[in-house]
Amino acid sequence: MTTALDAVTVAGPVDLPLAGELDVQAACGIMQVHGRRFGRPTPLGLDYASLLAVELAEMGAVALKLARARGIPLRGVATSLAQAALLAISQYLAAATAGDEHRESFAPGGPPFRSADRVAFEIETLDPVVWQRFWTRLGADEKAVSTGWRPFAHRFATATCPLPPRLPGLLASLPIAAIERAADSAGMTLMRVSDRALDRSPAFVVSGNGRGHRPVRPVELLPLSGLVVLESCRRVQGPMAGHLLRLLGATVRRIEPPGGDPLRWVPPVAGDTSARFRALNEGKEVVEADLNTPGGRRQLLELAAGADVFLHNWAPGKAGQWSLCPNDLARVRPGIVYSSASGWGTEFGPKPPVGTDYVVQAHAGVPPSLMTIVDVFGGIVSAHGIVTALARGATRVDSSLLSAACRLNAGARRRCDRPLTVPVCEDLAALAVDPRFARALIPRECVLVASPWEFTL
Repeated sequence: MTTALDAVTVAGPVDLPLAGELDVQAACGIMQVHGRRFGRPTPLGLDYASLLAVELAEMGAVALKLARARGIPLRGVATSLAQAALLAISQYLAAATAGDEHRESFAPGGPPFRSADRVAFEIETLDPVVWQRFWTRLGADEKAVSTGWRPFAHRFATATCPLPPRLPGLLASLPIAAIERAADSAGMTLMRVSDRALDRSPAFVVSGNGRGHRPVRPVELLPLSGLVVLESCRRVQGPMAGHLLRLLGATVRRIEPPGGDPLRWVPPVAGDTSARFRALNEGKEVVEADLNTPGGRRQLLELAAGADVFLHNWAPGKAGQWSLCPNDLARVRPGIVYSSASGWGTEFGPKPPVGTDYVVQAHAGVPPSLMTIVDVFGGIVSAHGIVTALARGATRVDSSLLSAACRLNAGARRRCDRPLTVPVCEDLAALAVDPRFARALIPRECVLVASPWEFTL
């Protein structure tokens, strides 16, 4: 059987002479996206494409083992650094190709911030009221606060955050203690940037005993063909996990609130859906259910009765509040794999701070980026855990953005020393129409990224 590491090439289906990590980051758009906050293409501070590719290869190897146990006649699997890199920028690529009328411009700027006593830190809130309250407590200019909310809230989508200069300037004039007091009283999450990289294991925990492998007569020869995944997730981490499981052959049924996930309508739109949303959710079936109501929760349980995997990234305590914990789903579907993808895991107890990509980066000491590098890797880690649980006949998978960040740190000790030998991509729309990338991309109303795996019979 092909081993995970042997199955990783550099270029894969991309027809370019890529020699190593720097070439891949340059040619496949990572430098372009990460560099938006600096105003120029810039390499990441870690060998991100290599780390993603190894994780994808290990997941592919487990999926291959599962396929054989299920009677699916697959013989090998391969992936590449280039395919991993394209997966990492898939949302940005989709947005860049949604049509000329939607072309975005990216002014440089963004955190981490620094206090007067030179402490680097990140702040986070998903609530504009908290944003305004925090800055008001610090005495910030009202117009600058109002202007700054949109780039701050959209930095997840754009990978840059050009705030009015008065805001970071104000923070730079104050001691960290004063800023932390304002954050605490306003409900703003503030996380100091760690000067050491957290390195813990494992990236996911698989537990519980369930039923054995489910045989299948697949329509297509993929490892998860015939299996059903029920997904209740938002943003990036959870949807990315569901996306990868779909690419491995599973039918993914996505639960969204009545009227649909609000992120469906965030510009730029490709067809009738947000391009960025399509990058992670294309091909999933959608069922609308209001989980805040007893009827909606009964609907979820009815759907779970016909599923093999349940995946959520709900806020801490929500599963218990809704009576949708592992035992609740196991009663309607014995042996179902119950997967929770959180922000912090157990790091801060039952009431953790907001756990999004950038504050987790800061706490874990990951080299900072306004690309969603931990979110994407967290989705890969979550999917890896689910495939492992299916292969072992287990029933529970727990992962988090923090555990994913620690996994990145553990793999970042070794760096590629091969020099840059190819031109740097400065326009994702040009990359999308470059024939050398054709085998790795899928042209639709926007350009989507093909599966990062190639399975052989």
